[in-house]
Amino acid sequence: MPKPRRLQQKRGWAFAICIAIVEPLLLLFTKRRWSGGEHLPATGGCVVVSNHVSHVDPFTFAHFVYDHGRLPRFLAKAAVFDVPLGGRLVRGAGQIPVYRLSADASLAFRAAVEAVEKGECVVVYPEGTITRQSDMWPMTGRTGAARIALTAGVPVIPVAQWGPNHILAPYAKRPRLLPRKTIYVAAGAPVDLDDLRSKPLSPDVLREATDRIMDEVTRLLEGIRGGQAPAVRFDPRAVGVREIGNPHEKKSRNRRRA
Repeated sequence: MPKPRRLQQKRGWAFAICIAIVEPLLLLFTKRRWSGGEHLPATGGCVVVSNHVSHVDPFTFAHFVYDHGRLPRFLAKAAVFDVPLGGRLVRGAGQIPVYRLSADASLAFRAAVEAVEKGECVVVYPEGTITRQSDMWPMTGRTGAARIALTAGVPVIPVAQWGPNHILAPYAKRPRLLPRKTIYVAAGAPVDLDDLRSKPLSPDVLREATDRIMDEVTRLLEGIRGGQAPAVRFDPRAVGVREIGNPHEKKSRNRRRA
């Protein structure tokens, strides 16, 4: 599959290593059905948002962003940065640690704003974790992506993805590489936030911006899947589902103890 756009940035040693290892595997084990890549700005700061369906999708999504001429800077959970060798690679590749549910959570926001102000492409999963919705539709979003974009005055590019979950289901242990899985990625035009940019960043403004972002991601996913998402978006906090980690882990432990 030819590259839709040439990379204009210097990759650096960490990205070069990651690309040399990961890209051949993705080309070998996946088929790609990509659309809308022209909506990713060729240069300049931007926030790219997507639904989250598998622990594999950061790799397949990075493939999409990279093949459209940008180096993705993910907001990734801080634990990844503590992994030997892997942590050095993600730091070297300019990824941004997120200290979820901690006093240091604001550090990721400041780092992301600095990155987009320097012209970087920052990738955010607004759901904050793999979807807990039973049919894997997008959940309610957190306001971080909207806050970054409105603070820095950069566009938000909505993207939907589907297919990585067929390689590795949420919280599964073993990937299913064969037969080759098709990875669907669809990007849309920047989310219209112009009327909100001059307003103070109140909770209502951030919620409105976030709802618009998630509406666009959901609409794009409906196009990929050929179905309709639930009229009311799933909110894990409202129903008491744990916000991070495997939502079934406690239940499994209880079964083992029983």
